[in-house]
Amino acid sequence: MRVPSKQVVSRSAADSANSALARLTVAIGTAGLAAAAARPGLLAEIDQHAAAVRDSLGGDRRPLSPAALAGYAEGVRDAAREHGWQPPIRSTDWSEADWPLARLLAVCALARALETGPAPLPTL
Repeated sequence: MRVPSKQVVSRSAADSANSALARLTVAIGTAGLAAAAARPGLLAEIDQHAAAVRDSLGGDRRPLSPAALAGYAEGVRDAAREHGWQPPIRSTDWSEADWPLARLLAVCALARALETGPAPLPTL
């Protein structure tokens, strides 16, 4: 059975999406997710943002993909920049992350989950 060509993501498109997510992770994801692990309030905020991103991308109807996450992150950055937002240049005060930064960090969390797979169920 052949898959329609419009449903197949080319290798270069997949590489581009993965590269964009890797850059985002280096820029904010690594430090932000470490901060979230140490701050329950930030972790809850990022979890809420991640749920909203999944919902926005139809994650309950089809699996999330790097391409969908990279495109979503690009849209968030573009819209935020149109409203005067600038991404952080240096270290970030994660105790007061603004909406775009929290949303982008949620994308990083979702991308990491794609790489590692679903979390195992707790043992009883």
